[in-house]
Amino acid sequence: MCRKKAPLHLIVPDSDFTLLSGSEQLTTYTFNTHVARHIFCSRCGIHSFGRPRSQPEKVSVNLRCLDEDVLRLFSVSTFDGQNWEQTMANWQKV
Repeated sequence: MCRKKAPLHLIVPDSDFTLLSGSEQLTTYTFNTHVARHIFCSRCGIHSFGRPRSQPEKVSVNLRCLDEDVLRLFSVSTFDGQNWEQTMANWQKV
């Protein structure tokens, strides 16, 4: 599902994240281990931010949801979430 939705996650500390409006429209979805918290708009379904399983004490912001064109400011690397455990084992070594 994530590959087809194509979110671009930027993981930031809580102190660097401020939700300006719309909290009343948000819904949270969890599955499997219930560590990751997928937060999305209950009206349009966009997954704008959440708590990643890899770093649940931080916020994962979907760069595609930011108002300004900020994608050019970042380098994008792939992450194989379908094989999460193996991906994380290799990622930890980097």
